[in-house]
Amino acid sequence: MLKSKTFVKKTRSGGVMKIVREHYLRDDIWCGSEVCSECKQESTVLQRDACIESNLCPFPHYLVPDTNVVLHQIDVLEDPVIRNVIILQTVMQEVRHRSAPVYKRLKDLIHDKEKHFYTFTNEHHRETFIEREPGESANDRNDRAIRVAAKWYSQHLKTPEAEAEGLRVVLITNDQGNKAKAEESGLLVYRCEEYIKSLIANPELVDRLALSNNEQNEISSSKVLFPEHLPLSRIQAGIKSGTFLQGTFRASRDNYLEATVFVQGEGEDSTEIILQGLQNLNRAVHQDVVAVQLLPRDQWVAPSSVVLQDDGVPKDDETNEEEDGRRKRKPTGKVVGIIKRNWRPFCGMLNVSQIKESTRHLFTPADRRIPRIRIETRQASTLAGQRIMVAIDGWPKHSRYPNGHFVRSLGSAGDKETETEVLLLEHDVPHQAFSQAVLSFLPKMPWTITPEDMVKREDLRQLTVCSVDPPGCTDIDDALHCRELDNGNFEVGVHIADVSHFIRPGNALDKEAANRGTTVYLCGRRIDMVPELLSSNLCSLRSNVERMAFSCIWEMNHNAEILKTRFTKSVINSKASLTYAEAQMRIDDTSMNDDITKSLRGLNKLAKILKRRRIENGALTLSSLEVRFHIDSETHDPIDLQTKELMETNSMVEEFMLLANISVAQKIYDEFSECALLRKHPAPPPSNYDILIKAAKSKGLEIHTDSAKALADSLDVAKVDGFSYFNTLLRILATRCMMQAVYFCSGMDSDFHHYGLASSIYTHFTSPIRRYSDIIVHRLLAVAIGADSTYPDLMDKHKQSALCNNLNYRHKMAQYAQRASVAFHTQLFFKNRGILNEEGFILFVRKNAIIVLIPKFGLEGTVFFDGKGKTGVNLRFDEEVPSLTVEQHTFHMFDKVNVTISLDDSNIQHQKIRMALLEPVIPGVSVPAPEVEPQPKKPKLDR
Repeated sequence: MLKSKTFVKKTRSGGVMKIVREHYLRDDIWCGSEVCSECKQESTVLQRDACIESNLCPFPHYLVPDTNVVLHQIDVLEDPVIRNVIILQTVMQEVRHRSAPVYKRLKDLIHDKEKHFYTFTNEHHRETFIEREPGESANDRNDRAIRVAAKWYSQHLKTPEAEAEGLRVVLITNDQGNKAKAEESGLLVYRCEEYIKSLIANPELVDRLALSNNEQNEISSSKVLFPEHLPLSRIQAGIKSGTFLQGTFRASRDNYLEATVFVQGEGEDSTEIILQGLQNLNRAVHQDVVAVQLLPRDQWVAPSSVVLQDDGVPKDDETNEEEDGRRKRKPTGKVVGIIKRNWRPFCGMLNVSQIKESTRHLFTPADRRIPRIRIETRQASTLAGQRIMVAIDGWPKHSRYPNGHFVRSLGSAGDKETETEVLLLEHDVPHQAFSQAVLSFLPKMPWTITPEDMVKREDLRQLTVCSVDPPGCTDIDDALHCRELDNGNFEVGVHIADVSHFIRPGNALDKEAANRGTTVYLCGRRIDMVPELLSSNLCSLRSNVERMAFSCIWEMNHNAEILKTRFTKSVINSKASLTYAEAQMRIDDTSMNDDITKSLRGLNKLAKILKRRRIENGALTLSSLEVRFHIDSETHDPIDLQTKELMETNSMVEEFMLLANISVAQKIYDEFSECALLRKHPAPPPSNYDILIKAAKSKGLEIHTDSAKALADSLDVAKVDGFSYFNTLLRILATRCMMQAVYFCSGMDSDFHHYGLASSIYTHFTSPIRRYSDIIVHRLLAVAIGADSTYPDLMDKHKQSALCNNLNYRHKMAQYAQRASVAFHTQLFFKNRGILNEEGFILFVRKNAIIVLIPKFGLEGTVFFDGKGKTGVNLRFDEEVPSLTVEQHTFHMFDKVNVTISLDDSNIQHQKIRMALLEPVIPGVSVPAPEVEPQPKKPKLDR
C-alpha cells in the first residue's frame, strides 16, 4: 500500500519544483511475540517467560515506553530486570534525532538477546501508521502514534493463548496529557516511577530513576543560589549580536571556584575567558558548551595561583585572593546560559549522610573538575566503600549541587580491576570485548599468504629485515633493513605492518577500529584497537614468519642524503625481533659481524646524521620523564619503579620512523591535495613561554622563543655550573609550554607545519596496528601507487575532517588514561613502603605551595604551606621571579629540596602521594605535609 503527498516548492531561481513524497505501508510486519499465531515469523523476541514481577501488573506483560522515558530513563531500561520491551519506530527515530549516545545504548539493548527488546516498525505498518492532523504539533502526532501502536498491540495479541495467560501491553509515559489520553482510549498506562516502584522484588531499581524537574525542585532549598539561565532564543540572539560569546567550559582541577571558557575564533583570534566564583560559574559542568557575558574591564581578574580543593563545605562565592598588582588580568566573564550539556555517567564514591535513615546523600566524582552530586538511594550502607556510577539529572538554581541518580556499582574501591575500570570509563576508552559482528571479518585460520595476495606486492623475504622494540612487545608495527648497494650507496627500508590488507573500508571491523582510534597502553594491560588475532599475530612483524608489509625504501649516500624513494606493498620475513638493549649490544660488540648486526650499524650511522641535520634545521629535543614498573608475576603489584633509560637504538628507530612519515606525507599530499590525512604541531602562543623565560632568567640565562630553531639553540647553551640536571629540568619545562599535535585533513587547513620536528609536512604511517590514522594513510598511499582501489569516504574532505576530530579526541583520552594508570600504580608502589626520603627539584612555585619533581621516580607532588595545622605561616609570592618566601626562606624554580614521600590512603577515593619538606628546615613548617596528588606529566612531543 502506498501513501503519497505532493507539494510545490520555490527554487532559488524563482521557479517552482513539484515534490512527491511516497510512504510505503505493509500488512506483513511481524509483532515479535511468541504468543502470536497470526504473524508469519521465523523467530520471536518477546517471550512469555521473560516477564517482570510487578504488584501493579501481576500478570505477564510487554512494556511500550514513550520517547521521553527512553531518553531520560535509559539507565533503568538497561537493568537486566527489564525485559520484554517493545521499542516503536517512532521512538527510535525521535531518540536518534535528540541524543546520539542514548540512541547507541538503545541499539545495544535491542541487539542483546537476553533483554528481549523488539523494534516494531509502526510507521510502515498499515494499521499503525497515522497522518499528522492540521494544527497538530509533531510532538503531539508522535505521542498519538505511540498510543495507536500500543492499542494495536493490545488488540492484536488478544489470542486465546494470550487471553488464557492474561498477557497485557503496558504503556509507560511521564507525560500527564499523554497518560490521560491513553487511559481514555482504554490502554493500561503508568508513569515510569510508579511502575518501577511496583517491582517489589527489585527495590534497588528505584535508585536508578532519573528525577524530573518537579522532583528536583522539591528537594532543593527555597533560597535562590544562582542566576537564572537565559532561554536559548535569547542566547542565540546575543551570540549573533556579539553580546554573548559561545565556548567550552573547562573547570579547574586545582580550584573548584575557577574555570575558563575557550572561545574558538578565526586563526589566532581564539580567546580564553576566566570565570571565578560560584555565581559566575552558574551551574556549568566541565565540557558543557556555554554562553558567556564579559564583565566590565575593571572587574577583570588574573588566574588564581592558589591550589584550592572543594572539601564539601559550602564556602563564600569568592576566592578571597588579593591579586598582586603586577599580575596580568585577563578577560573575565560569567555564564548566562547553557547551550549544550555534555553530561555523562560519572564514576566516584558515595559520602554517606550522617543523618540517620536519610536517603539523600552526596556523591563525590573521581574527576575533581566535576561537582559533587546529590542523589537519593536506599542502599547507602551497601554502596559505602564501592566505586559507583552516577548520572546528573539537572541542577536547579536553588541547589548548591546538581541532582542525579545511581546508575550502577563498579566494585570495591582500591581493587585493581575496579580502579582500572574507573579510569577507562572516566577517560571514555572503548574497552568492551569485540562483538561477533567485528570478529566475523577476521581471516579464517590457519592463514597463509596466497598467490592472489602477491599481486601488486614485492617479494622482499630475502632481505635482512629486523625489528627493534621495547621488551615484551607483541604488536610489532615496524621493521628495518639496511644494506650496501653495488654503487656504494645504502638501501634503507622501513617495513610497516599491512593492516589495511585485513581491514577493509566500511565493515564492522573497520568501524570499530575507527571508533577506538588507538590502542591504549596501561600499566600491565593493553586495550587493543584491533582484535588480538591481528594485533599480536597476523599483522605483527614477528621474526621467522612471513608477513605482509607496506615498505618505504630509500637509496641514500653515506651522508644520509636521499637519492631515490619508492613505496611498495611487500612480503617480508623478519630475521630477528630485538629489544633496544639487544640491538645496542650487537652494535657495540665489535666481535659480531653477521648480516643483522651490519644492518643495525648502517642504520645507526645514518640515523645519527639524520638527527644532527634535523636539529640543525630547528627540531626540538625536549624531555619528559617516563617510568617503567616491574610487576610481580603472581600478585601483579608493582615491585620496582624506575625512569626509562633511552639508548642510541631508541633514537635510531625514531629517526627512520620520522623520515618514513615525512616521505609518505609528501607523497599522499602530492596525489591528494584535498583529502590527505596529515599531522601538524602548532607553534605555541608567545605567552606560553612566559614561565620558561622567567625560570631561565632567575638563573641569569636568556631563552629566545622567536622560532623553534631559536628555542632549540637557547636550550642547548642553557647550563649552570655545578648543576648538571638543570638543562634537563629546563627541557621538561619547555615540554609543558608546547601545544598538542593534531591530525587534520589537508583540504580543510592551510597551516601544515610541525613545530617540534621543524618539518613542513608530516603524517603518521608507521603504527597501523595501534593507530587508525595510519590505516587511512596506508589506504591513501596504496591508491597513490596503484596497489588498491579508492572509495567515496576516503576522498571526502568533510568526512576525513570529522574522522580527524574523533582521532584527536581518542588520542588525548588515551594519554590521560595512561597517566592515570601510572599514578595509580605509583600509589600501589608506595603503599607498603612507609615514608621514603628523596631528593627533588622545584618545578613550579604557587601562591601557597611548591610543586616538586622526584627524578628517581619520575614523580611530581605538591608541598602546601597553608594547609591544615599551618595557620600563621608567613607567605610572600612573587610571580615575576617567580618565587615563594615562606617565613625567611625563599623558594625558586629548580631549587633542590629534600622531601619525605608517603601514601595517604585515609580517603580511599582519592588516595594521594604526600610530600613533606625535610630540607631546607623552616621554623613553623612541620612534617608531615598535607595531602598531595601526583601531577600528570605532559606527553612526549610526537612520534
